[in-house]
Amino acid sequence: MRARLLSLLIATALHAPLVAAQDAPAQATVQDAAAQDAPAQAAARDATEQDAAQAAALASDDPDAVEAGAAKVPLDEIRRYVTVFNAIRQAYVDPVNDRELMASAVRGLLFDLDPHSAYLEKADAEQFDEQTRGSYDGVGVELQQLPDGTLRVIAPLDDSPAARAGLRSGDRIVAIDGRMLKTGESDASAPLRGKAGSKVVVRVLREGLREPFDVTLVRETIRTTSVRSRLLEPGLGYLRISSFQASTAADFNRQLDALQQDAPLRGLLLDLRSNPGGLLIGAVQIADELLESGGIVSTRGRETIGDSRFDATPGDRLRGAPLVVLVDAGSASAAEVLAGALHDNKRARVVGSRTFGKGSVQTLLPLDNGDSIKLTTARYYTPSGHSIQARGIEPDVVLHPEGGQRRPAPVSEAVLPGHLAAETGAMEGDNAGEVLPGAKPIEAALAELKRMAGIATTPKPKPTPTP
Repeated sequence: MRARLLSLLIATALHAPLVAAQDAPAQATVQDAAAQDAPAQAAARDATEQDAAQAAALASDDPDAVEAGAAKVPLDEIRRYVTVFNAIRQAYVDPVNDRELMASAVRGLLFDLDPHSAYLEKADAEQFDEQTRGSYDGVGVELQQLPDGTLRVIAPLDDSPAARAGLRSGDRIVAIDGRMLKTGESDASAPLRGKAGSKVVVRVLREGLREPFDVTLVRETIRTTSVRSRLLEPGLGYLRISSFQASTAADFNRQLDALQQDAPLRGLLLDLRSNPGGLLIGAVQIADELLESGGIVSTRGRETIGDSRFDATPGDRLRGAPLVVLVDAGSASAAEVLAGALHDNKRARVVGSRTFGKGSVQTLLPLDNGDSIKLTTARYYTPSGHSIQARGIEPDVVLHPEGGQRRPAPVSEAVLPGHLAAETGAMEGDNAGEVLPGAKPIEAALAELKRMAGIATTPKPKPTPTP
C-alpha cells in the first residue's frame, strides 16, 4: 500500500506541469490568458483546479490516501512551478521547446540531491547498462560529474586508453575537444564515447600543477577483463579485480581455482586498488566464496522495500588460507563492500590507504520514454554496522605513495559537493586516503601476507658501496 501510494503521489505531482505543457486545450487557455496580460494568475488558477481534481481522484482511488495526499503533495510548489514554466514559455527571449524545458526541470529535481543521482536519457541509460556487461566504445574511465559540470576521475580502467595516457584518480576534466564543461549538462561525459579509433582531446586539471594540460585519447572498444591473476611466489597468489561486472564473480572463481590447480594456496593477495565498484551482486558473491559464515553487507533506506541483508553460506574456496586485501583512495562502492565484509569477519587484513567512501546505493528507475532516473535510495553498512558513506574502509596497515609525497587535495566522497553526510568521522584533509599506483604497494602487501602465512621474508641485499 505504501509503495503504491508513493507512486500515486509522484504521478500526481508530475501531472499538473505535464498537462500545461502537452495538453492542447490547456495550452490554448494559457495562451488566451497571456493575451490578456495575466499569464501567472491564469496558470495558478488552472493549477489549483487541477490540484483539486487530482486530490479527489487520489482519494477515490485509495481511501487511505486522503490525509497522506494532502500532507505530501506540495500544492503550493506545484502552482509556483506551473507559473514559472509558463512564464518561460511565453516571455523568454527565444522560443523554448516544451520537451527540452520539461527535461531540464526533471534534471533539476535530481541535480542538488547528491553527486550520484542523475537523469539519464535513453542513450546514456543504455551506455550505463553496457558498462556493467563489460563492453562499450569509449576511453575507459570511471567519472563523477561535479555540480560545476566538470568531471572528476574516480579511476581509469586497467589497460584502457585513459590509463595508458596517464589519467589518474583525482584528475579533473574541464573541457572536451575544446569545449568547456559547464553546469546543467545531463551527461558531460557523453562526448568521450564514440566510434572506436576516433580521437578525443580532454583538458585536465591536476592537483599540484598550476596549469591545465591537454591529453589526446583514442577511443576503442573497451572489453574490460575485470579479473586477472598470477602467482607471486610458489603458493602465494595474486588476484586483481578492476571493477565489478556481470561476469566478475564467475571469472574470480575460475581464476582462483586455476591458481590452486596443482596445490592449495598458502595465501592470496586480493588487489582492489582504484576499483570504482560496479554491480553489488559481484562483490557479494565473491565475499561469499571467501567466507564460511557471517554477514556480508546490508542496505538501509527510507522505504523498507529497499532494505536488504546478505549473509555468507558455508564454503570457503580458499580453504582458510591467509588473505590480504590491498586498497587505496580509488577503491569505491562495491570494492569497499567486499573489503569491509572480509575485514569485519576477521577473514582478511586490509592493507593500503583509506578507501573512497561511496557508501550509497543507486537504483535505476526506467521511464516510459526510454530514459531512466538513477536515484540514491539507501546506504551500505558493513557487517559490524558501520556506514561506508563519506568515511570509507580504514586499513589495518597504512601505506603511502612512493617518495612520501601526499596529494595536496584528498580523493574521497567527502570532498564531493552535495555528498550524503557521514554518520561518524568523515574523511577530511589528512584523514582521507591516497592513490597507491605501481608495484611497491604489492610488495608491502605481500610482506604482510607472508607474515600471516608464517613464511620468512628474505631481506633484499644492500647495494655494495662504490669505492
